[in-house]
Amino acid sequence: MGIFKKEETHESRSSSMSYALRWKHENLRQISVVTLLTVAAIIVILIWLNGNSKNIYLVVDGKIQEIETRKSVVNQVLDEHSIVLGQGDSISRPLESSLKKGDRIVIVRAVPVQVNVDGKTKSHLTTQSSVQGIINELGITVNPDDKITPDLSSKVTSDLQIKVVRVSKHTVQTKETVPFAVVKTSDPNLEKGQTKVLQQGSEGVVVHHIEKVYEDGNFVSKRWLSKEIKTKAQDKVVAVGTKPKPEAVLAANITRTADKVDISGTTTKGGVSFKYKKVLKDVTLTAYSAEEDGIGTKTASGTRVTEGRTIAVDKNVVPMGWWVYIEGIGFRRAEDTGGAIKGNKMDVYFDSLQSAKNFGRKKGRTVYVIGPNKPELN
Repeated sequence: MGIFKKEETHESRSSSMSYALRWKHENLRQISVVTLLTVAAIIVILIWLNGNSKNIYLVVDGKIQEIETRKSVVNQVLDEHSIVLGQGDSISRPLESSLKKGDRIVIVRAVPVQVNVDGKTKSHLTTQSSVQGIINELGITVNPDDKITPDLSSKVTSDLQIKVVRVSKHTVQTKETVPFAVVKTSDPNLEKGQTKVLQQGSEGVVVHHIEKVYEDGNFVSKRWLSKEIKTKAQDKVVAVGTKPKPEAVLAANITRTADKVDISGTTTKGGVSFKYKKVLKDVTLTAYSAEEDGIGTKTASGTRVTEGRTIAVDKNVVPMGWWVYIEGIGFRRAEDTGGAIKGNKMDVYFDSLQSAKNFGRKKGRTVYVIGPNKPELN
C-alpha cells in the first residue's frame, strides 16, 4: 500500500505572506507617528533638563567657587550646598531673588571686633574690610586731631581692638612780669654815695599764648605759640653822686661765724641804699616752680607764690616775711619753706618749670638780710 503525503499547496504559503504585507501596509502610518512622538519627547526632556541646569558663582570671603545647579532661587542654592548665614553675615542678593546662568552670590562672613571710644568699649560684628568702614558703620564722629589705633586704612581681622582717643587743644594766656632796668647817671652835684631818682621805673607785662593738649580729658603736653607785649617796661633813672666827701666809717657790732657775719650796716645795691641786719656768706641757691608735682601756689606764709619776689628759706636763718638782697639776683622776700632748705640754702621761685631747671644750682652767693620792709629808691 502506498503512503500518501499531505501536499503543501502554493495557495497556503501565499496567503500568509499576503497577510503580513497587508498588516505592515495598514499600520505603517501608526508606526511612523509613534516613532516621531517618541523622538520628540526625548528631545523635549533633554531641552528641559539642559534648560534648568546652570552654572553660577559662589564667593565666600573672597574665595570663588563655580557650581552647577538646577535651583532657581538664592535660598534654595544655599540649602542645596548646606551654606548657613551667621549673625552679621552679608549676602549680595535677597534670599528670595531668582538666579540665571553666570550670576554671583557673594557672602562676607562677619567677624567680632571691639571699639573703645568715649570711655566705653563696644563689641561689634562687622563685615567691613577696613577700620574706616567700622567707624562709619557705627556712626562714630572723628575729629581731625583725634587718634585712632590702628589707623583708618588698616584691614579688619577677627577680635581686632580699635581705640579712639579724643584729642582737644586749648589756647591759654599766661602773664609774665618784666622787671624794669635801673639806669644810673652821674651827678657831680651829689656827694658820692648819694642817689636821686630822676624817673620811677615800672614793670612791663608780656602775655604768652600757650597751647595745651588733652587726650580723653587728660593733660598730656603744651607748647608755646607766641607772645605779645601788653605793657612795656619803663627804666628807672637814678642819679649817682660823684662829688667827693669825707670818708665816713660806719660803726658796727660785728660777730663772725663760719657762714655768716652778723653786722648792722648800710650798703647800696642795684641803685638802692639800704640798711641790713646781717650778711650771709657762701649761700647755695636752687630754684622751684608751681608746675612741679606736689608744689602748690600757696606759700608756707599764706601768700601766693610770685616770680621775682618769693623765696623759700630756713626760717631759723631768715624770718618769714623779711626781705633780703641776693648778689646777682636782687631783692626777694622770705615767704616759703622747704624740707631740704636748711641753713644757708635758699630756693628761688619761678613760674616756669623750665626756667627753674635752667637756673640750676648756684653756690657761694652773698645775701644781705634786711628786714620786713623792702628798701625803696631814694
